[in-house]
Order: sequence, then C-alpha cells, then structure tokens
Amino acid sequence: MMVQELGWDDDVDEDLCRRIEDILGDELVDDTFGERVAVVLLWWRSGDGDLADELITARTVLSGTGFVWLMTPKPARPDHVDAAEVSEAADLAGLHVTSRIDRRDWLGTEAHPVQLTHPTGTVVLGAAARLVTGTGELAG
Repeated sequence: MMVQELGWDDDVDEDLCRRIEDILGDELVDDTFGERVAVVLLWWRSGDGDLADELITARTVLSGTGFVWLMTPKPARPDHVDAAEVSEAADLAGLHVTSRIDRRDWLGTEAHPVQLTHPTGTVVLGAAARLVTGTGELAG
C-alpha cells in the first residue's frame, strides 16, 4: 500500500508520519510519485488556497478503493480550517466524509470518493452521485 503525503511543512505531526511509515514498512511518497496510491495524507491550512480544488487533485491519484485523510489544524491553532468548510469542500470534490480523528495539534477527516452504479450500469462519481437518478431513486 502506498500513501502519498501532500501539503507537508515543518508544522506537520511527524510522529503520525513515522507511525504510518512503520505500519507500511515503507516511506510516504511525495507529490512527484507518478502512480496511483491507496491513501492521500493531505495537510491543509486556511491560507493554502482552495481546499475543494486540492481535494479534487488528490482524488486523481487514488486507486479504485483509495481515500483521503485530510489533516487540518485544531481550532486553537493558527490557520485552522472550519469543519463546515471541510465538509463543503469534500462535497464539492465528490468525497464523502466517513470519520474524524483528533491528533495533538491536528484534526483528521477521512473522505472516500462518492460512487454509485446507476441501474444502466453507468458509474456515477462525485457530486453527480448525490442527484436523483433516472429511475427516481435518491443516490448517495
């Protein structure tokens, strides 16, 4: 399993990174890695730009069953990202938030790509999977 780390800076939780590497038995890969990965570990701060765009970019490197761990500073820390912003960005990126963790100075949000197979066999991804399908069933 490969884990790609994006948004690294000197403020990240290095202990968490080491623990992940210990479990994997391998180092985290960076944004120059050219293959699909099982997990993207994304460190994000309020001044880093457009979160939805970055989550969309993160989705492009995920394997079929891959997911994103989005790490944002806790509310008391500088560059905190509001939970509502995280949820909205995840939704816009076609990701479904499934769980959260509390890690020292960081909050982690696990997000999986939304995917639905339409009755016609067409795979519908992202925000489109939350729309009403042609059969009238509410998706996602």
